[in-house]
Amino acid sequence: MRIRATVAAASGALALSALAVPAAQADGSAPSYRAEAAKVLGSHGKTAFTATAPVGDLDVSFSNFKIASAIAVGTTNRVSTTVTYTLTHGADIDINSDDFDNGPLIYKGSIDAPENVLGGDLPATCTATSSTTASCKGLIDIDPADELSNSDAGTWSGAGLALTSNDGSTVQGGLATTKLQRYSKLTVNASPEPVKKGKTVTVTGLLSRANWDTGKYAGYTVQSVQLQFRKKSSDTYTTVKTVKSDSTGNLKTTTTATVDGYFRYNFAGTSTTSAVKATGDYVDVQ
Repeated sequence: MRIRATVAAASGALALSALAVPAAQADGSAPSYRAEAAKVLGSHGKTAFTATAPVGDLDVSFSNFKIASAIAVGTTNRVSTTVTYTLTHGADIDINSDDFDNGPLIYKGSIDAPENVLGGDLPATCTATSSTTASCKGLIDIDPADELSNSDAGTWSGAGLALTSNDGSTVQGGLATTKLQRYSKLTVNASPEPVKKGKTVTVTGLLSRANWDTGKYAGYTVQSVQLQFRKKSSDTYTTVKTVKSDSTGNLKTTTTATVDGYFRYNFAGTSTTSAVKATGDYVDVQ
């Protein structure tokens, strides 16, 4: 579900735009889950996210909301992440009815004025654990080409949505947090190969990350990256030194050749960009 939310300055209402309906339901034979979800959020306006308490006319609430601590998204591939939660509902609600759906959402921005909202293409699946509770699992489906801009990177909040075919609905925000991160890539090359013991090894590389505005990868500049080494006979890397990427994301440093082994760069990540380790490059020391 793609629900990009902007706040209308004049009215303060939550406006939803560019919501795509799945091709399978484009003929209008039945309303799609995500189209119905967009309508629900539009009707609730900003009040949908102003508090952790449920907002709406259905007797439901969400708890135990579990989502990955970070979600890395590239430039083209759709990414889905699983969310689990407990749904508590009134005895009059049949969670297995064709008239009832529910699912997870995540939203970016302040709680009273979300900048973007994302959810699943399909509703969650739930298994009853009592007459009024259920264990549910749903997806957040993310298409970076249509749904994200660079400003979306960072902390998002979790929410739950329930709706019925007769326009009943409830939304509950503030359930959890996750980081939506720009996917990063890292390369390494150590030379010369082979090298004489005691001579200088030059290690180069490139740290890049997804640019959601352009749909391409670009160098991640002025970032601290660790140069690491492991001996041929070892499974453990140790840090040799820390270097910074330059104005185009390139990395370059030197060290002394001592024994056969593998060099790699290791980037710890930031709040907006995923961590990444380069595949080790082997150097034969003679």
